[in-house]
Amino acid sequence: MAELELKQLYDGFRCPATIRNLAEEIAALAPKLAEPLNIMEVCGGHTHTIMKYGLLQLLPENIHFIHGPGCPVCVMPKERIDQAAALARLDDVILVTPGDMIRVPGSKGSLASVRAEGHDIRAVYAPLDTLKIAADNPDKTIVYFAIGFETSTPMTAVLLEQAEAKGLSNLLFHINHVLVPPAIDAIMSHPETKVNAFIGPAHVSVISGARIYRPAVERYHTPVVVSGFEPVDVMQSILALVKQKVSGRCELENQYQRAVSEQGNLLAQQKVAQFFKVRPSFRWRGLGPIADSALMLKPEYSHRDAERRFAERLPVKQIDDHKACQCGDILRGMANPKDCKVFGRGCTPQTPLGSCMVSSEGACNAYYRYAGVN
Repeated sequence: MAELELKQLYDGFRCPATIRNLAEEIAALAPKLAEPLNIMEVCGGHTHTIMKYGLLQLLPENIHFIHGPGCPVCVMPKERIDQAAALARLDDVILVTPGDMIRVPGSKGSLASVRAEGHDIRAVYAPLDTLKIAADNPDKTIVYFAIGFETSTPMTAVLLEQAEAKGLSNLLFHINHVLVPPAIDAIMSHPETKVNAFIGPAHVSVISGARIYRPAVERYHTPVVVSGFEPVDVMQSILALVKQKVSGRCELENQYQRAVSEQGNLLAQQKVAQFFKVRPSFRWRGLGPIADSALMLKPEYSHRDAERRFAERLPVKQIDDHKACQCGDILRGMANPKDCKVFGRGCTPQTPLGSCMVSSEGACNAYYRYAGVN
């Protein structure tokens, strides 16, 4: 019975009739828009829903999508991956990281290629699995290469808390957690941005709450609707944005109320605040340096900081994507994935040249998989 109820709930958010009805409502209101509606969906999960279910084909010509940063893998600059590779090559080091980082190319190959050289690099699904690796290898230095938006940061904080409690002095951290609101600021402050509405990410909002987008709404007079990932969720969110624009409103709305609250998960936020502080600047792949857009360990936990411990052994040179790659323009809405000359040719999911293709959640990756170009 429980499986049947779950299936009914699942199917409801993918119901073709509901999607068509929402599309008809959007089409009826779209002619009243004073200007084209250029919606940025920040999260790659939304991008894939849009492409996989053909939502673009259901929308009027004056409603467009601009595909945002996508995922923490997509925005990881090559020099940070090079640092992970350098750590893995050190004697008696085991590098541990979420699995989707293994294939992401740095300037001289991916972590997969470093592992093929014989170095110990392990993928984990759950960060806390790193505790057993550290306990089982007391004579090794374990470095957890931490990535993620606000969604996964609390688990890194819990991992650090557990390492302290268990006295696992051999567990260090290379922190690469990034924050969504500063990225929105960077996109909106660019003089050529075309974005005039946002679909807010779902998982991030579960942790941080819908309130984190309120400053952007007020500062840029740009509506934000926090949305779930299913096609009905996305279509409801588009309709909400259209209604706001037609009526001259600019508000923060929460379509994903079944999972997201205004305040978010306060306990998770407290854990993050306990162990991390804001990093003055972090370079995003495709977007460049963004002030106050990432986290780092607080000084009292500097003994866990792999960047500090191995500072003299880590490369720091900034390395851009391939010159032909247009990911930066795509992220700001000045180009479409198909506009890029290397898209689907030299740049594919198997041989990614830029941030938009490098992850399964990237915009170019979604177009490649669902838009009939491969």
